[in-house]
Amino acid sequence: MYSIICLIGLAGNGLVLLRYLYFKRLKTGTDYYMLNLAIADIVFLLTLPFWAVSTGYKWVFGNEICQVIYCLYKMSFISGMFLLMGVSIERYFAIVEAPSAHRHRSKTVLISKLSSVCIWVLAFTLSIPEMINSEVRNLNGKDTCIIISRDLQSLDAKLKIIQMVLGFLLPFIIMSFCYSMIIRTLLNARNFEKYKAIKVIIAIVIVFVVFQLPYNCVTLMKTISNTTVCTNSINLDLADDVTYSLACLRCCLNPFLYAIIGVKFRNDMCKFFKDLGCLSQEKFSQWSTAKPSKRSSFAMDTETTTTYSP
Repeated sequence: MYSIICLIGLAGNGLVLLRYLYFKRLKTGTDYYMLNLAIADIVFLLTLPFWAVSTGYKWVFGNEICQVIYCLYKMSFISGMFLLMGVSIERYFAIVEAPSAHRHRSKTVLISKLSSVCIWVLAFTLSIPEMINSEVRNLNGKDTCIIISRDLQSLDAKLKIIQMVLGFLLPFIIMSFCYSMIIRTLLNARNFEKYKAIKVIIAIVIVFVVFQLPYNCVTLMKTISNTTVCTNSINLDLADDVTYSLACLRCCLNPFLYAIIGVKFRNDMCKFFKDLGCLSQEKFSQWSTAKPSKRSSFAMDTETTTTYSP
């Protein structure tokens, strides 16, 4: 599972990076957030081969690499959450507060660049508990890289709870508020593009909740649990494995979401493969979408600012 997710995810997110750099699409704040999200997903995916070797054989990379891998995994996970939050905030101002956003459009890109740097710094800070508490231990005759469990009263456990509140719960609440306000605004707009935009937003929220929320709930349960019952411990470990695989799978799904719901992303990929000679003119005309004609400014704003690939 780790190997398949890693290969597919690297290929898909590599195309996302290629699209932004090859076609020079870094023009809006959302573009910079989505570029950094692809980088976060790639960093996350690069940790999976280490877990694959550890699962199939044993941990052979030493204690220092164990700490680094746990740190990178958590840092990429948290930065992804904050980057999605940044996208939702920018889309909120672009749609709900459209007049104000239009006046400050020139500052949007600068703000997104600075906030992206701050997000990576904050994500690294919040990943320090993983780095401190991870080490290689021999379990049942097999070297394993694990997080050392602490009791709830310890400072490390409290830091992990703060990590989950700031790294997941806060972005989740802000995203829910922003997207609910966006949906309400679009429902009140009199143009046929609103239904397409709402479908995009619903897809984003569903994927986010289905693949991320279970893992964070299990992680919270493991953090606050101080059970000594073997059956409960095994059930928590099993739930952690299943929900972690779902969280990993999200990194693979992001590029497919862009291809399915992002018209410009799909067109750019078709043009790229056509430039490489891998796509005939006939297939290019069949798979790409004609550039939409100009409609009202709000309709165009709705169509471009609520997709992942504006």
